[in-house]
Amino acid sequence: MRVSKEKAAANRERILAEAARLFRERGLSGVGVDALAEAAGLTHGSLYSQFGSKEHLAAEALDHALAGSAVKTGRATSLAEYAGNYLSAKHRDGPGRGCAIAALGGEVARQPAPVRHRYTEGVRGMVGRIARLMPGGADSASAADEALAAAATLVGALVLARAVDDPELSARILAAGRARVVGDETPVRDAAKPGGNLG
Repeated sequence: MRVSKEKAAANRERILAEAARLFRERGLSGVGVDALAEAAGLTHGSLYSQFGSKEHLAAEALDHALAGSAVKTGRATSLAEYAGNYLSAKHRDGPGRGCAIAALGGEVARQPAPVRHRYTEGVRGMVGRIARLMPGGADSASAADEALAAAATLVGALVLARAVDDPELSARILAAGRARVVGDETPVRDAAKPGGNLG
């Protein structure tokens, strides 16, 4: 039976959404085609007819995740809001819905060129959004370098906060990262500050 264009588009969207979630939760190497097909409620054949290979699916799923993050982070109206949402307990505890840059950074260097290229564009996009929130705006002479440093701090703090097995240390990492990005010199307190889920 022939699938309509609308149904094919819906299937494709479902595959991308599920693949983006699974890759962020389990890593690019930790998800096989079986799991991807099952999560999307489709057959292997549907997956391969849509994407041709797991590599192509991974690249498009990464695009899908990064586009979602761009929408979420685009809502922040200040650097403090961005950092507060990004380095929140909710974001730390929900990698499948969060930032693909932090979730996949450790793996991407070993991935094929299409995946690395999309990841690179995602990093550029994140840095650009942060630069627009910097004091003086994106056009200030040092905004690009400051935004790069802020992005590295945000991503690194999130990776560390997820990796450690000490909840108190994890919360302190989040709070210290937020303070560093916004230039707050006050002692790190309220480490478990609630926030959104940006990436």
